[in-house]
Amino acid sequence: MERDYYEILGIGRGAAADEIKKAYRKIAMKHHPDKNPGSKASEDKFKAAAEAYSVLSDPEKKARYDQFGKAGVKGGPQQHEGNFYEEDFSDLFENSPFGSFFGGESRRQANHGEDLHINIILNIREIAEGVQKKVKIKRYTSCDACGGNGSENGIAVDQCEPCKGSGFIRNMTRTMLGNMMTESTCSSCAGVGKHIKKKCEDCHGKGRKLKEDLITFQVPAGVVGGMHLTVHGKGNVPLRGGVSGNLIVHVAEEQDDLLKREGTNICYNLHISFVDAALGCEIEVPTIYGAVRLKIPAGTNSGKVLKIKGKGVVDVNRFGVKGDQLVFVQIWTPQELTKEEKELLLSLKNSPNFAPKPNKHEPSFFERIKSFFQG
Repeated sequence: MERDYYEILGIGRGAAADEIKKAYRKIAMKHHPDKNPGSKASEDKFKAAAEAYSVLSDPEKKARYDQFGKAGVKGGPQQHEGNFYEEDFSDLFENSPFGSFFGGESRRQANHGEDLHINIILNIREIAEGVQKKVKIKRYTSCDACGGNGSENGIAVDQCEPCKGSGFIRNMTRTMLGNMMTESTCSSCAGVGKHIKKKCEDCHGKGRKLKEDLITFQVPAGVVGGMHLTVHGKGNVPLRGGVSGNLIVHVAEEQDDLLKREGTNICYNLHISFVDAALGCEIEVPTIYGAVRLKIPAGTNSGKVLKIKGKGVVDVNRFGVKGDQLVFVQIWTPQELTKEEKELLLSLKNSPNFAPKPNKHEPSFFERIKSFFQG
């Protein structure tokens, strides 16, 4: 049985992008093949973590996986002749003593912009069917005049002398194991590798400007209040270029006046008259997918729960699982009666069919409710 990607990384389904990345780095650092030569177990764990990260770090793939499982994700990590090749593992051992052991030079880590956070409130129908949202937010985007590098016309730059354009400074450190090469971000250029000769007048050398931006993103069906979604690259652009931060979308549920959500099930209280309960009827009830006709059997008692199959909410954690709508029947007793109505009811009072005859083996109201929610 294939393991869940969240389980592989040891994180919850509500984990933010930085939590996902941190969990992946921890496993990858521990089980990297270069650190565990000849260990098949470590190699398998490394590959599984990389596969999970390649999906969960991509907002579109993550949304499909959350809704449909692995069947909703086309492909995975790149495979070639049976060997795994990670998409971008270059900065995993950045500023780490393991970097010099594993060979090669770790590339300069990109400058990252700040994440932004927003709250959205979804009604029960948006949660049931999923929805595309468009929001306006103020965020830093690249300066059009300089292309984001902060220099006049985007060309008034030269190579940073201290780091020779690499963005990092190397230092040789003596240890018990011998000489060890370490790298640190160049303080002169803040890791950019370039020196601005003349600042862009439009952004004053920052390479970014604050503006109102329209962001569009998809909310998968079945989300729960308290979850948060990550829209990659829609946070702030960092100073003078680099990787944009993410937009973190916090989800809240709006309470519906008629339909109440209980997990994947939708609950609805239906009030009917004594006459309809005794004779039976067909009545229209609302659902999140539109009104449907529901048959009320003759002799229905107050407290009976009727099920409308498949009219609930998709389980965001389990592909293909969908709840039902539970209709709780309540017999409404009139508060005022005319003289004729009273006389009519009194004439029926002593009829044998109107005497209560509860079935001893029939489950109680609370037992019926419990059985529905326990599936």
